Amino acid sequence: MAGAEKSSAVEFEQDPAGTLAITPGFRLSSVDPESTPGYPGAKADGGSLLAAQDSRLKELQEKLFAEGKFGSNKRILLILQAMDTAGKGGIVGHVVGAMDPQGVQLTAFKAPTDEEKSHDFLWRIEKAVPGAGMVGVFDRSHYEDVLIHRVHGWADDAELARRYGAINDFEARLAAQGTAIVKVMLHISRDEQKKRLLARLDDPAKHWKYSPGDVQERAHWDAYMDAFQKVFDKTSTAVAPWHVVPANKKWYARIAVQGLLIAALEGLSLEWPEAEFDVAAERERVAAS
Repeated sequence: MAGAEKSSAVEFEQDPAGTLAITPGFRLSSVDPESTPGYPGAKADGGSLLAAQDSRLKELQEKLFAEGKFGSNKRILLILQAMDTAGKGGIVGHVVGAMDPQGVQLTAFKAPTDEEKSHDFLWRIEKAVPGAGMVGVFDRSHYEDVLIHRVHGWADDAELARRYGAINDFEARLAAQGTAIVKVMLHISRDEQKKRLLARLDDPAKHWKYSPGDVQERAHWDAYMDAFQKVFDKTSTAVAPWHVVPANKKWYARIAVQGLLIAALEGLSLEWPEAEFDVAAERERVAAS
């Protein structure tokens, strides 16, 4: 990855942003959730790369935060969508968690409240848009309103079409205002989800993560895959393309999303703000104090 510090860790053969971005004609069914596109290493190699790239990610985030303090409108919005147990929490903890928390704005969207339901679906999303210089993270997002609503028939085709258009307009406005949007679908298999749900039930320390509703949603697996395909068809745009990350291997998903964030930050051409004072004079004052 361009700009990354040299290390002995096995690196991606190609930029994850190019490898994982969907292209015209993309079919979700063609993606193997067990695969590791663009990465030739094994689990241990991935762990080493994750650690090796932490410093690069932190440096870029600090530059973004610093520019924001001096008038820049640049910002990042990472959107994480997935079926339950796909590893969104692990991405937040192991990738986003490596950054300075003062520059991160995390929003985990739950079922909408009565007040939120009284407004258009984007109302609560607009309020969570990251500020200048921030890395915003949506753990689930406005896409819930075209995924679960399509699967359960809570919105008809005309309303879903309106929402796809509203999403594209919303993201285009964000991009025009200086936001680099990184949209990620963590793709696991149905069998892998079953293993992870059973693992939660077998570990008392993870019972809090389990929801009986997850089993109910599993019954609609194929419908969800179709709904995701429709989302990709309707909302993967030049300014906000979708990236599908195979996620059966958690370690791969983490280094892939880390790589996508680094690529997005590097694409902002960040620079340290120039001092608005005489550095040499201030150094003399400090030395004499």
